[in-house]
Amino acid sequence: MAIKDLANGRGAVASDTSGGGGDVKAHFVFIPLMFQGHLIPAVDTALLLATHGALASIVVTPSNAGRVRPAVDASQKSGLHVRLLVLPLDLAAEGLPDGADDVDKVPPDLWTNYFRALARLAAPLERRLRSDSDAAAKPYPTCVVADFCHPWARELAANLGVPRLTFFSMCAFCLLCQHNVERFEAYAGVADDNELVVVPGLEKRFVVSRAQAPGFFRGTPGFEKFGDDVEEVLTQADGIVTNSFLEMEPEYVAGYAAARNMKVWTVGPVSLYHHRRAATTVAARGNTAAIAADECLRWLDGKEPSSVVYVSFGSIAHAAAKQVVELGLGLEASGHPFIWVVKNADRHGDDVTEFLRELEERVAGRGLLIRGWAPQVLILSHAAVGGFVTHCGWNSTMEAVAAGLPVVAWPHFADQFLNAKFAVEVLGIGVDVGVTEPVIYRMDQKEIVVGREAVEEAVRSVMDGGEEREERRRRARALAAKARAAVEEGGSSHGNLLDLIKTFGVGAGCLATA
Repeated sequence: MAIKDLANGRGAVASDTSGGGGDVKAHFVFIPLMFQGHLIPAVDTALLLATHGALASIVVTPSNAGRVRPAVDASQKSGLHVRLLVLPLDLAAEGLPDGADDVDKVPPDLWTNYFRALARLAAPLERRLRSDSDAAAKPYPTCVVADFCHPWARELAANLGVPRLTFFSMCAFCLLCQHNVERFEAYAGVADDNELVVVPGLEKRFVVSRAQAPGFFRGTPGFEKFGDDVEEVLTQADGIVTNSFLEMEPEYVAGYAAARNMKVWTVGPVSLYHHRRAATTVAARGNTAAIAADECLRWLDGKEPSSVVYVSFGSIAHAAAKQVVELGLGLEASGHPFIWVVKNADRHGDDVTEFLRELEERVAGRGLLIRGWAPQVLILSHAAVGGFVTHCGWNSTMEAVAAGLPVVAWPHFADQFLNAKFAVEVLGIGVDVGVTEPVIYRMDQKEIVVGREAVEEAVRSVMDGGEEREERRRRARALAAKARAAVEEGGSSHGNLLDLIKTFGVGAGCLATA
């Protein structure tokens, strides 16, 4: 890649008292995708860079500002240079209803409109960054860090005259598998979306289907050109930042860097930023929890070490009514204490509401149902928790890794199938519940239900005794130790954060990419 001047030599730093700060070493402008699984790790990465002397400006829409403001405010109070840039979406211009800057309120048939509305942020964001700098209120940006779903950030960075990094809230294994499947046309001539093919270009043999790993925005009606734009813009980035750590997947980090011919900075697990914070701050990470931190901790404090299984399927997936019942009965039959995050139970009608009420009565003291957002990092890091039933979103998978927990892998869509494969087949810390095709974001809306017996068996496989279970736990604990070492001084992720600031900081002069 070419050598690119940094901000045309601009980088004078002015004093500031509202999160901008004086004498900052770099100014990173983070543009997350406004989905929780993308937004949360991007904010955590911004906060980590701020701990090393950078200014981090985080772009959010109004509905998302409240979700991350507690973490940002707490970091500002501790002296970090971090701020939110709150910019509204022009909803009317793209035919979106009021409130649709909250992704939960975007109608399914208007997703292409939503992404076009996001692209409209480019001009007002550029004006805001320039006016801040011209007013000497903030240092001029030295780098744009944009989620891979924002191809429009290429023009923004070019107009500002600064480098652009692509942010992935995913592991290198997933990225390399997706890249190789597309690069080597692994699905050529394969008519059945559920037919398994070997992922090409890897030393170890892994099989996937088009349904499990279609490629980013591939096969989604209306997103054909968008998927091409994402790929083209990614090839022109000045590097990649991921929420992973080198010691966990060195061969896949190296493989993806070689395949893309650019440097990959692993900076995770970024959730560990919060492990030294107060419980109330950790509980507010990403959203306001539906249970008080103290109440949650009191319940966990009353349980034996490693006895509780935690169950959550992230911020997007919503189980069908029949699946809610089967999952609840399976958890009950497992005999283990459990915390179950139940989202939008009221969508399923009176029968499910009544089932959950009766279940709570039967498992009183043994089962805790949280209706809404849960303080996940707080829960996973508690000594009473011994396993995690997860959709294998990468955020949740990394939080399990950081906590040293084995997982029951229950993927729902997108990268979750590759993440599940990584946890089970590469890391050896997971048990597969048996789901082989996506249940959401598909055209046929096929019903795929995991029965109560399968749920019970999967929970017992990670929670009950036995040598296989203990070996899985040993691997999980060893991996957690490596994760903690990675973010500490001298660790790989710690060093990569410092290298990012050195490479893209004030006075760096130019960027020489690999």
